[in-house]
Amino acid sequence: MDDLRQKYLDAVAGATDESALEDIRVQAMGKQGEVALKMRELGKMTPDERQTAGPALNKLKDEITSAIAAKKSALADAALDERLRHEWLDVTLPGRPRPQGTIHPVSQVTDEVGAIFADMGFAVAEGPQIESDWFNFDALNIPPEHPTRTEMDTFYMHRDPGDDRPPHVLRTHTSPVQIRAMAKHGAPLRVIAPGRVYRADYDQTHTPMFHQIEGLALDRDLSMANLKWVLEEFFSAFFGTGVRTRLRASHFPFTEPSAEVDIQCSWEGGMVKVGEGDDWLEVLGSGMVHPKVLSAAGVDPDQWQGFAFGMGIDRLAMLKYGIPDLRAFFDSDLRWLRHYGFPALDVPTLHGGVNR
Repeated sequence: MDDLRQKYLDAVAGATDESALEDIRVQAMGKQGEVALKMRELGKMTPDERQTAGPALNKLKDEITSAIAAKKSALADAALDERLRHEWLDVTLPGRPRPQGTIHPVSQVTDEVGAIFADMGFAVAEGPQIESDWFNFDALNIPPEHPTRTEMDTFYMHRDPGDDRPPHVLRTHTSPVQIRAMAKHGAPLRVIAPGRVYRADYDQTHTPMFHQIEGLALDRDLSMANLKWVLEEFFSAFFGTGVRTRLRASHFPFTEPSAEVDIQCSWEGGMVKVGEGDDWLEVLGSGMVHPKVLSAAGVDPDQWQGFAFGMGIDRLAMLKYGIPDLRAFFDSDLRWLRHYGFPALDVPTLHGGVNR
């Protein structure tokens, strides 16, 4: 055993790389290694011989294993020292420039609109994008025969054969959020509901998925005059100039009376300028909340009344920042995003929209 010990300790000491160390380990303690074969001979020995040879063989095995581990660590340290002598890094060099992302116009305008309405006391309400038929239509006084309930306009979810429940829908507006807010908080109430909505439409000014923001205010003596004031204050703050509005009688199932709202504008060179001129541009629908809608949400229409309005966030962004095509919002074109995007530190303010 002394000869084996000296043989392998010398071999380990003379090894120059980890591959040589592995060969030595296999020669000594592999299945056919010399130490392994000696261990097998223990079975042929007498009990007295085993008591002497067994501990000696285990000690030999431990010594060789420890020597291999120490040599392996020494080789690794030597390799690291050699690498450090030949590799170096100039820490005084400037870092590699990385392109910065930008805030999407939809996100920016959503924050701008939220900041303005928050200053007028409106809280933000949210709801699911997959809605039940009741929240999306029935609670909003939309009759079964209404055109918006057809598959030409609305995306319906799948139902298994034999399931007779009305199918869920991808919400066509954020009005269901108003129903949920009224049912949860009651009246008085002032909320805005921004979010994604879905309709089966696609052209220069329509996409199957777009963004909408709706507002709702409930109290005991609100009127259309309050609605007009709120909208004029909002548009003046959003566009950074005084904006007059014009209300035209219309019809929506969930409001009575209902009105479409136009804003003052002018057209020059194919571009619209808001807040000046003698032309008008329709931007949203509004009205006093229908008593049936209040009742569906658990609010007593004999005690409370309110107004509601809804407008497209994407369209507001197009008007304010001169974006000609709605479809470009969703093309993921980096050139478009860099041109129309906003730096992350551009914080929306109440007037002017962005603090640059």
